[in-house]
Amino acid sequence: MTSPAKPYRGVFPVVPTIFDERGALDLEGQRRCIDFMIDAGSDGLCILANYSEQFALADEEREQLMHLALEHVAGRVPVIVTTSHFSTALCAERSRRAAAAGAAMVMVMPPYHGATIRASEGAIAEFFRAVSDAAGIPVMIQDAPVSGTALSAPFLAKLAREVEHVSYFKLEMPQAAAKLRDLIALGGDAILGPWDGEEGITLAADLEAGATGSMTGGGYPDGFRQIMDAWFAGRREEAHALYARWLPLINLENRQGGLLTAKALMEEGGVIRCGAGRHPLAPLHPATRALLVETARRLDPLVLRWGK
Repeated sequence: MTSPAKPYRGVFPVVPTIFDERGALDLEGQRRCIDFMIDAGSDGLCILANYSEQFALADEEREQLMHLALEHVAGRVPVIVTTSHFSTALCAERSRRAAAAGAAMVMVMPPYHGATIRASEGAIAEFFRAVSDAAGIPVMIQDAPVSGTALSAPFLAKLAREVEHVSYFKLEMPQAAAKLRDLIALGGDAILGPWDGEEGITLAADLEAGATGSMTGGGYPDGFRQIMDAWFAGRREEAHALYARWLPLINLENRQGGLLTAKALMEEGGVIRCGAGRHPLAPLHPATRALLVETARRLDPLVLRWGK
């Protein structure tokens, strides 16, 4: 897949991995999940991310899910494939295979393992250069606290200027807006996609800072589209009002429901049969799930109507 004439922007939610009650992959549920997310207005999708429970998947399952998603989407929207791995060679190979299968972009975290094993800036630069060379498509660096790796704005801008396909950045940390401003100022035209993440909890501030995309949870892309469409149309006050309207649900996802939020809403709306995560991930407390559904009903998102 060649790079688009214009940079990708908008709402690119993470696709959750759908399991059955036994913890096995539910492939039909996966296809229904993807169809719902496209129908709900997603500008694109991201698969195999942390919110997809990628850390609970076997390598064979990752490969199966990647091909299922890309074949089922069939070009309806661009798909970002997460290919993170500590090994430079393995991450590069994952990225090469994703590009060959039709991914529009790969998303990669800096190499890390556990609480203490990290790489130097020089090794991180070599890592992303190898990934870029192997993929030949846009590379998004996921800059998130879970990696425990400090990636300064000057270092990220340097990677954007010096590594051919490194041009998108998902920033999800406290004061993300300030870092977005610094990255945009330092990187200039090399920064094609300054994006936010973390379920959109800082979206309003990040848009003000220059964010052009958001990687959210997958439960209510239609809500995020309302916000982003108003923003891109220059209706700033409307965008902020819409953000305030959806914020209670965004907050519940970010602080209470976590990565099971989208699946709980999809299960409630008949999109999928089972909203469980894979053991040992604890299920949502029934009261938390009830509050999520109650809060969502006030907003009438498509997820609660799509499967009924």
